[in-house]
Amino acid sequence: MRTRITNAVLPGRAAPVTLVLENGRIAALEEGSDAAQSATGPSADEIVDAGGRLVLPGLVNAHAHIDKTLFGGPWVSAIQAESVAERIAHERRERDALGLPSTQYISALVETMVAAGTAHIRTHTDVDPGVGIRGIAAVAEVAERYAHAVDIEQVAFPQGGLITNPGTLDLLRDAVAAGAAAVGGLDPAGFDDAPNAHLAAIFDLAASTGTRVDIHLHDDGTLGAWEMSLIADMTEDFDLHGRVVISHAFGIAHPPTQARLLERFAEAGIALVNAAVYDSPVPPLRACAEAGVLVAAGTDGINDLWGPFGDGDMLRRAMLLAYRNEGRADSELALALDAVTTNAARVLGLDDYGLEAGRPADLTLVEARSVAEALAKVPERWQVFKAGRTVARAGEYTGDGARR
Repeated sequence: MRTRITNAVLPGRAAPVTLVLENGRIAALEEGSDAAQSATGPSADEIVDAGGRLVLPGLVNAHAHIDKTLFGGPWVSAIQAESVAERIAHERRERDALGLPSTQYISALVETMVAAGTAHIRTHTDVDPGVGIRGIAAVAEVAERYAHAVDIEQVAFPQGGLITNPGTLDLLRDAVAAGAAAVGGLDPAGFDDAPNAHLAAIFDLAASTGTRVDIHLHDDGTLGAWEMSLIADMTEDFDLHGRVVISHAFGIAHPPTQARLLERFAEAGIALVNAAVYDSPVPPLRACAEAGVLVAAGTDGINDLWGPFGDGDMLRRAMLLAYRNEGRADSELALALDAVTTNAARVLGLDDYGLEAGRPADLTLVEARSVAEALAKVPERWQVFKAGRTVARAGEYTGDGARR
């Protein structure tokens, strides 16, 4: 299958471009908007006139919880809980009665994400003695069903605690053996009350299995900053440079320690992932970029027992990240786009990514003329390609993944 996308606008390019897609990859990028101008290779099987629309690489959701979702099902009210511990306890009480994890709900959410241009998802899947690794199996089933439209990797996530929840560490090992690409953690001090033991167990498991580390850290202020420093120490001790992520990372907003923490993160190759949720702190995009620290974004939970919000749209999440950073200039909006494209791809270890010849033809065509307009307006995704084939049009999934 050979496709030519003509009259396309690419970030950072003034002139229109024609993209040639072949064998699932970008075969060529040619200056000019007219399909008839170039005779590179054989004629195209399909010609798509982008009409001056913006083309982005497939969007990357670097932090999701698709195993928890109630998306597409009957409405279930969330509780007005004030703490992480309360929300976790509520979820553990209710999930079995609601049939979670549900491959039907996960599939409905994945289709919606694909329709919004998402090509890669990192999802944190609950692993604990109550649910075992049922969530890992459910997400893997959905990932296989939609492999033609999106790549999904899992983090084995000890949502209910690790040291305080005996049996969980063995289940994390089982989850890695079942295909989880990373090992997660949760508030080693604030929730598990055993920061050194919690982190040592996670880092040891990751180092011994060749997986990555992605730790939820809701703890903020001085406590959060101290835990982040401890994570940097562990990253160096276990030689996991470039393989560690701190998700949420609310403590980075603590002014007295921010500059030193960013310096340590840059040295250790630690990335930050944030979902700009509610009024929680967000990483300072400009300061992180200047320090050489990657910031990526994710959706966090969507329509689940933690909260009713979310639509799976990574452009909207980038907009929220820019908005919360008081980004107004085009250059600041571009930093937010990086958080759902190039930065997020690097966080997931996707070396084969981007709008260059030879890269996978994962493309999102947006009803916008520039990156700034796309971030500010969050317009419809006009057409979405995965490996050179259309998987969504006009905001609707068009693939063949049957929901079950």
